[in-house]
Amino acid sequence: MMRKRIKSAMLIIIMLCTLCVNSIVSEAENKTDQSDQVTVLFTHDVHSHLDSYKGKDSESGETTWVGGLARVKTLTDQKKSENPATFLFDGGDFSMGTLYQTIYETDAAELTMLGYLGYDATTFGNHEFDYRSEGISNMFHAALENAKKDTSVTLPAFVIANIDWEKNTSDDNKLIRQALDDYGSTPYTIVEHGGVRIGVYGVLGEDAAACAPESGLVFDDIVETSKKVVEELKKENVDMIVCLSHSGTNEDASKSEDEILAQKVPDIDVIISAHTHTKLDEPIQYGDTYVVSAGCYSEYLGELEMTRKEDGRWNLDTYKLNHIDEHTKEDAGALQKLDVYKEKVNEEYLKQFGYTFDQVIAENDVDFTQMDQFAVKHRDDSLGNIIADSFVYAVKQAEGDDYKKVDVALEPSGTVRDTFQKGKLTVSDVFNVSSLGIGADRVAGYPLVSVYLTGKELKTVAEIDASVSPIMTTAQLYPSGMYWTYNSKRMILNKVTETGLVDNIPYTENPEVSQIEDDKLYRVVSGLYSAQMLGAVEDTSKGILKITPKDENGNEIEDFEKYIIHDQNGAEVKEWSALATYLQSFDKNEEGISQIPSYYENATARKVDTKSGNIIGLLEHPNKIALILYAVIIIIILLVILLVRALIRRYRRKRA
Repeated sequence: MMRKRIKSAMLIIIMLCTLCVNSIVSEAENKTDQSDQVTVLFTHDVHSHLDSYKGKDSESGETTWVGGLARVKTLTDQKKSENPATFLFDGGDFSMGTLYQTIYETDAAELTMLGYLGYDATTFGNHEFDYRSEGISNMFHAALENAKKDTSVTLPAFVIANIDWEKNTSDDNKLIRQALDDYGSTPYTIVEHGGVRIGVYGVLGEDAAACAPESGLVFDDIVETSKKVVEELKKENVDMIVCLSHSGTNEDASKSEDEILAQKVPDIDVIISAHTHTKLDEPIQYGDTYVVSAGCYSEYLGELEMTRKEDGRWNLDTYKLNHIDEHTKEDAGALQKLDVYKEKVNEEYLKQFGYTFDQVIAENDVDFTQMDQFAVKHRDDSLGNIIADSFVYAVKQAEGDDYKKVDVALEPSGTVRDTFQKGKLTVSDVFNVSSLGIGADRVAGYPLVSVYLTGKELKTVAEIDASVSPIMTTAQLYPSGMYWTYNSKRMILNKVTETGLVDNIPYTENPEVSQIEDDKLYRVVSGLYSAQMLGAVEDTSKGILKITPKDENGNEIEDFEKYIIHDQNGAEVKEWSALATYLQSFDKNEEGISQIPSYYENATARKVDTKSGNIIGLLEHPNKIALILYAVIIIIILLVILLVRALIRRYRRKRA
């Protein structure tokens, strides 16, 4: 009897042990599954596109609603539920691009919404500095206040590794540093989900730094910084290393900063490449490093599904860009928060202009160039033209009886941030087109400024457009009141063959055309940033081209903010409000809404490329630069001829 009891007890013990072992093995297997399967979700260059906006469907070409963090929230929540080891990152430039940026300093809507969506980390883009050091400081502190009040918001880690504070010691630098310290920013952080530890850090590249002169910061080289950070993260025994690089890629491999980074720092697993708004349908791979990009404006949510390899690195199983469109349901909580922000925009910003966020101001039947094609080719474009035209109209309205003729208005492609879709256009749509910057009044939006250029400098402007912008697309210029003819087959810096002024605001079928006089001063209007860039032409061209913006008396302008155009109430005339005012001036349709005229349906011959290969067409009307080059070429040819003749004579003497 005793033996039977002992035997039964032993069986029970064995069964319990077996169950324990199976449980331990099962738990270990589950842990292995979790730690070996990782999902990385990412966005970048959201540019304040917090809610959905009108865009074109890539397949049907029909106008549809795309993007929006309410839809991104739905999708990211779904992905996180499918795999506990899911991470969500943003590559910077989360701000500046829509009306939500107007409460950037007071409410930090962009960073707060990233927190609501559950982003693990983000970093600086160049546009975070648009409101300068004071704006940065206010934004970080506003975000902290939001997180204290709203328990649904956990702010993302903010990582930036290539700022050396020993090199950045000005008062403005210290203000930024203090704000980062208060926020809790670090060069890198370690995020853990589902048993996986990812070390993530942020850098801002050379081109992005050049695009952020308002930052006042000097940024260290991203490669050297990355080498140091990666070594630190390897000591932390992280499972994966992710770099949030606001540097970008380029078709020219020698200028592709994130590709160079991938090659020179091979221990990085994933580089989320921001800044250039690139949409990589397939990742760029160097060894075990993947460079990925998901476009801009929250239209796509990037996704990588990765499996750990035996050597500890990661294999990419799936890479896709999830299109955020009407097929994705909007998260109700996110919509509620956006409604609150929208009301704040109405009250704190738009009220002073007499507008509201969703107010319809025009009807559009014109098929304007889409942003993925805008300025890709050097050509006339109605989108740039209508913006330039609006500057002339707005100055007339602002100055009233004191109006002084605007001879030329200029709009560079680099400051055009969005396009017009067909249908009703709202105040929000118009703002998005010209959304950059801030004025001397610290009110969002670049203001218009008035400068004077000589006729000779106007011709140089045309040459810059014809010669420089084909290789630097952000420099392409769209004029109002001026036209030029050029031959793209001619020698660089000598492509323009004809220039002239045209009095065509408002437009007529037979506008009055006049020649440009070299020594005469002409009034030129553009945005504040654009005017400042005109003065930088000499440095950029190494002194070959020179443009010196002046006042009406011919004195060189040193402080452009003193030449900002104000309306009769003393308010700055903003680029976007100039465009809105111009759109409202058009004839009304049956609904009483301004209708954009069909004139803008086609390019308007303000820039004409003759593309002539005729020898006369290639050589006629040489400018000073061409004459110098021709002289150099002729001298070289003569020297070659003389050298050949000398060699022939020497050869003959030897033969004799």
